[in-house]
Amino acid sequence: MKRLTIFTILVGSCAALCFGQPAERLAGQYRPRGPMRGSPLTIVQLAEPKLKGQVSLEEALARRRSVRQFTGEPLKLTEVGQLAWAGQGITEPQRGLRTAPSAGALYPIELYFATAEGLYVYRPQVHGLEQISGQDIRGMLAATTSMQETILRAGCNIIVAGSARKLVAKFRDEAKKYMLLEAGHIAQNIQLQAVCLDLGSVTIGGLDVKEVNRICKLPKEVEPIYIICVGHPAVAGGTAQTTEQQRASSETPVVPVKKAAMIIASENFQDEELFGTKGVLDSAKVETVVASSRIGPIKGMLGGVAEARIPLNQLRVDDYDAIIFVGGSGAVEYFDNPVALNIAREAARKRKVLAAICIAPTILANAGVLTGVRATSYLSERERLVSVGAVYTGAPVEKDRLIITGTSPMAATLFGQAIVDALAGR
Repeated sequence: MKRLTIFTILVGSCAALCFGQPAERLAGQYRPRGPMRGSPLTIVQLAEPKLKGQVSLEEALARRRSVRQFTGEPLKLTEVGQLAWAGQGITEPQRGLRTAPSAGALYPIELYFATAEGLYVYRPQVHGLEQISGQDIRGMLAATTSMQETILRAGCNIIVAGSARKLVAKFRDEAKKYMLLEAGHIAQNIQLQAVCLDLGSVTIGGLDVKEVNRICKLPKEVEPIYIICVGHPAVAGGTAQTTEQQRASSETPVVPVKKAAMIIASENFQDEELFGTKGVLDSAKVETVVASSRIGPIKGMLGGVAEARIPLNQLRVDDYDAIIFVGGSGAVEYFDNPVALNIAREAARKRKVLAAICIAPTILANAGVLTGVRATSYLSERERLVSVGAVYTGAPVEKDRLIITGTSPMAATLFGQAIVDALAGR
């Protein structure tokens, strides 16, 4: 039985909208050919690409730099569309030729776009983005590389993935070589286009291939090759600010920076809970620092590495607006740790935002700050929370005044947003 593909036309202009806002999504459903086949997700129709710009090729080459620090500002849909077209857009519809050369015109590469709104794959034939997941995977993706901050604060992360199998019949033993060459062509196109859009970019080749495959739920024959982080540069050295940007920056009133301490175990913290939550806080311009019972690089359960800069016994609650306990199997070390329990008590007493996720709410329970408080946690901790008088709800995230609790890695984004809201007085 033939599959039915439903497309609807995107209403309104996309030029001034940010990627992922509801007005940019199509109302219709589309049954994807990818790994989540059968799920009724959406197609985002992209605006026609611009074929003329204000930056010459020579200028773009001269200005291209690897930019690793971004503001966290999302990209406009028109910017995402232009980047997608630069990488794999069709330039000759009759023959299906694209912006980057491909051995035998077999096109083994696919581009995946990871944003706060989910994961999308670019479909050159319709110049659209097919949504294959509604989950924000950036925290998990960050844990697969050594450039976690870069991934978390980029406007979007483009996963360049390929299938050498598409080339084997024609090129046999050289199939993978031609696939990698094509990935290089595409990456260069995207990075030069980023310069022309006044954006910064950097390629990440050092990644855990198996983990990226798992997180993105890629087909078995598809191999992630690159992650290209693209966004608005946070510091000089990427693309220069325009006069309008400089003027707007000088006229923006100074807002006191909120600070948060994120407490992780000395080993086996939950990667997604740390990096996912931190990504939301970073985007909201909340200054974060990682504390632990030991300082230095600490490895998470999924292999991510965090740099703990403050020893737990030297953490001063007065220096922070929020104290956050991150979960993971290692968090049990703080269940009866006097220093951790006193930090939780002091934070509650001094009216700081106090948050914990996964099994970490047990730290708050043992500190005696959850009595009569609506709270949630990983299911294994339910009885402990109830035993101290907490009102256990089992919701993904609970916010009771200044105490915020979460259940699991899947709730990390909501957990982070609840902390941001509490810091803003909402």
